[in-house]
Amino acid sequence: MPDEYLPTSDKLDPPVSEEVDASRVADQWLSSFSGALKVSHVPSVLQTIHPDGWWRDIFALTWDLRSFHGRDKIERFLQDRLTGTLAFEVTSAARDVTLVTEYDDLRWIRFQFTFKTNVAGGRGVAFLVPSRDTNRWEAFVLATHLETLTGHLELIGSLRPFTPNHGKREEASYRKRAYENSEEQPEVVIVGAGHAGLSLAARLGSLGVRTLVIDKNKRVGDNWRIRYDALCLQNAVWANHLPYLHYPPNWPVYIPAKKLANWLEHYVDIMDIDVWTDTLVRTATRDDQSGKWAVTVRDLTTEKEKVVTTDHVVFAIGFGGGKWAPSVPDREKFTGEVLHSADFRSARNYLGKKVVVVGACTSAHDIAADCVEHGVDVTLLQRSSTYIMTTKEGMPRLFKPLYWEGGPPTDAADRIANTLPVRLNKLLWARKTRSIAEADRDLLDALHSVGYETNDGEEGGWLWLAMKRGGGYYLDVGACQMIIDGKIKIKHGIQIERFTPMGVKFDDSTEVQADVLIFATGYGDQRDVMRPIVGDTVADRMPKIWGLNQEGEPNGVWRELGTDGLWYMIGNFAWARFFSKHMALQIKAKQVGLFGTRYPAPVVY
Repeated sequence: MPDEYLPTSDKLDPPVSEEVDASRVADQWLSSFSGALKVSHVPSVLQTIHPDGWWRDIFALTWDLRSFHGRDKIERFLQDRLTGTLAFEVTSAARDVTLVTEYDDLRWIRFQFTFKTNVAGGRGVAFLVPSRDTNRWEAFVLATHLETLTGHLELIGSLRPFTPNHGKREEASYRKRAYENSEEQPEVVIVGAGHAGLSLAARLGSLGVRTLVIDKNKRVGDNWRIRYDALCLQNAVWANHLPYLHYPPNWPVYIPAKKLANWLEHYVDIMDIDVWTDTLVRTATRDDQSGKWAVTVRDLTTEKEKVVTTDHVVFAIGFGGGKWAPSVPDREKFTGEVLHSADFRSARNYLGKKVVVVGACTSAHDIAADCVEHGVDVTLLQRSSTYIMTTKEGMPRLFKPLYWEGGPPTDAADRIANTLPVRLNKLLWARKTRSIAEADRDLLDALHSVGYETNDGEEGGWLWLAMKRGGGYYLDVGACQMIIDGKIKIKHGIQIERFTPMGVKFDDSTEVQADVLIFATGYGDQRDVMRPIVGDTVADRMPKIWGLNQEGEPNGVWRELGTDGLWYMIGNFAWARFFSKHMALQIKAKQVGLFGTRYPAPVVY
């Protein structure tokens, strides 16, 4: 297994010069690469790739998310796919050629090209560096992105429908009744009308796939609307657009949750998405003979049940399962209120009371800060260290120039942002993490001085923790200064031993009085929520939903979950926007008979 490293100038001979003719280099490399593909000569293809290089395939050649590191693994992949039934042909010259200077010691030539297979079209992205031993350039990173299906393009732009509509689908009530009393059934049922589910529904609609979204809440957007009042998005607005529709240019950089909730409701109308709200999915059972799923739903208003038949069931219920909190002895002795952060609305409900918040990530800090702003006495229990990054210093370093004012079109930014394999990207994130920490040094030192413990996110910072754990961090928007100033009191490195009548006792023998204890301790496994719906047999086949496998790719999302026609859609806004297209293309390919076989080689690193 080759070492994981960035191709910095000390590892290249010669290093990348600022004077290089990037367009000429890209054209020559693409000519060699394309020529080798035409004759399906794997050794010649390998000669265009760095010995320690990476090939990331995003559903184009493997119908999967795979990252192959080093020529040995790439060779096996090419032998299996290139010399089999899969055609792979470059169909354009080098495009968008750029000499990218990541750091003073890290430059490479980045460009894109188009290609086609026997069933699809795609976009390749290559990062070139000079060869160590020859006067050639090699791809240190090559990514192949699935973009289109042959004969089944998205109905957008020049392909948008020209047929007069005369208002048939203009009323939201029409969409509410879709599939209700009709013999025509949806091809896809999506469970969850959050941004991930709606992103997928919009993509499927543009591919002509009949889709029904089902949500237990009374209104679309309630998953944001009923959260605590202080909630807002952590990512900058430029990264958070939904498919096909950008936010207005005067929207704030960090969007408030309730503003976003209303936007999602409007998005359903704008995109003609069929949604049944106030409806609970009770069971989803697959008939192995027909391949169909029978989805039993209950209208929470009328209590009537109905069975919907479909080809695919997609769960889009978020990063976590049910609310999770540790079991603490003597709960019955406590005279105060105990709740989970999911049930917290506003500190105005606790005026004059003492609040203890258990946890030290995003929700915990937001709730504690809300308490301070309402004059409520609050103590934060930090059981282990937290990754801290200020949005002021961190966001520009992480998001510029792709997701920032004046950046490239969103689809182009998404393609570039999702090209580097995650394990390689971690090395870049590590550098950015150190840079952010230096910029935040005064704040971090001040936190340490009052007993608050931080970490570097396993060297990869916020983005690595988000990919690996889906948590473990706080992007500071003010709570840290409240901790430093003593407005938020801190207890660190201890656990609650038991409740007392007037508060809690910790395992270091100290006690804190409390009227309210809030567990900001996250959520359980998504599979625990799905199990009673799909049954034990299907649930037992499901892989872990989030987190990273040995190749550095997400475990179970954006493809089927161990059973044909069962999927999980997830992601922050950027991931949901990007990967909703790939999931929609997979589903469409299955519906029209273009889907091949997922690459079966085991994930071994």
